[in-house]
Amino acid sequence: MASLNLASFFSYSYRSFCAPVTLLRTLAFTRAYSLNKKALVWCSLSKRKLSCESLKQDIACTTATSSVNGYPEYTRLLPCPSHNSPPRIEHLVVSEEGPVLDYICKALDLPPLFVADLIHFGAVHYALVCPQPPPTATPEQIRVFEEVTAPSVLKKRASIKGKTVREAQKTFRITHVDQFLEAGMYLRVHVHPKRFPRCYDIDWKSRIIHVTESFVVLDKPAGTSVGGTTDNIEESCATFATRALGLTAPLRTTHQIDNCTEGCVVLARTKEDCSVFHGKIREKTVKKLYIALAASPVPIGVVNHYMRPINMAPRLVSEEFIKGWHLCQLEVMECKRVPWPDAVMEEKYCVQDCGWPSKDHAYECKINLLTGRTHQIRAQLAARGAPLVGDSMYMPAAVAEMVSPGCNPFGKYKKQYTSEDDKAIAVEEWVLCILLSEVGIQFKNHKLETL
Repeated sequence: MASLNLASFFSYSYRSFCAPVTLLRTLAFTRAYSLNKKALVWCSLSKRKLSCESLKQDIACTTATSSVNGYPEYTRLLPCPSHNSPPRIEHLVVSEEGPVLDYICKALDLPPLFVADLIHFGAVHYALVCPQPPPTATPEQIRVFEEVTAPSVLKKRASIKGKTVREAQKTFRITHVDQFLEAGMYLRVHVHPKRFPRCYDIDWKSRIIHVTESFVVLDKPAGTSVGGTTDNIEESCATFATRALGLTAPLRTTHQIDNCTEGCVVLARTKEDCSVFHGKIREKTVKKLYIALAASPVPIGVVNHYMRPINMAPRLVSEEFIKGWHLCQLEVMECKRVPWPDAVMEEKYCVQDCGWPSKDHAYECKINLLTGRTHQIRAQLAARGAPLVGDSMYMPAAVAEMVSPGCNPFGKYKKQYTSEDDKAIAVEEWVLCILLSEVGIQFKNHKLETL
């Protein structure tokens, strides 16, 4: 199989405007919990970007009035809103058996058509047994959890016979509105799934590069997800490419590239074809080449880092080995100086102003990705002081480290900490610094657009 070429000219950031900094600061480390009758209910507020409060809600998705519980009144998920809604994830322990659609409508006071849309989008997940509540759960919530997971209760449930508790706590996506629920099951409902409005602006047939009996090669647009997200498998490249080709069986993802990246992706026609491609990746017979526009020159050769094994942005990397962290390797094959994108290019590709001090030249780098970690190129180049142009997450962090050497606890000028607790606090402060910097940039750019 020929080499797989992927291109990422800029770190695209298709408008997902955030809340004011103070709001993100509050929500970044907050969970709110409530008890609904005998069912254990907790609502988690994720770190996903929040819609700017000054933006008008898309009337096609929500109405202007608010319901009694403080949330907007829900109608349907389509047409797609132009902006993501504030995060809302509900966790439920089923108190009475019945169809999933009826139960969610009653438990969360949501209309049937909206809940049906959520299930169609893949935004509802279940487990046979409720997972362990988070550390911040109240004593009453823990009591309810212990009640529904007591061995004497679990023994009576035929659905978990022969399974360990850990196996029964594994989550699966609900795919049918009439799926039957039994008392004691766990539900996770992503009431505000992450949306990808650019999917509806693309001529998908024109993005199909090659079609075979086993694979489809797609030129993935920036601002889209390859195979969908935890809460949205509908608005994905795989789904829209399947429809563009008129296929009856859905295309399957064989590998991922970031939502903000554009370039070639290979989609498999069957599960067996997908396994074949995964084998080629393991055997390293597939080469992934990227074109990245960096703000500073990057030395030719292999760049090594170790990435913190936490599945959450921003991704932290260290040049020094840290036990348990994942090895990240990439090879810089070429690095040539080019003009910094002019105003026309910045507008065309939504390149954001991230506060980089010198904007005379940029550096076009050809990169061979040797390992495939999420945000790997973005995080590694930023750690080398050469973030991608327009990268609103990692470029501000690089700028902050230039201004205040030592603020990055894993950077070149990292401080020596007297205890692990002090270092843990420094890490959390650094993560918060990155998140708040990104919010500030998004909010500033939105205000400029509305002037």
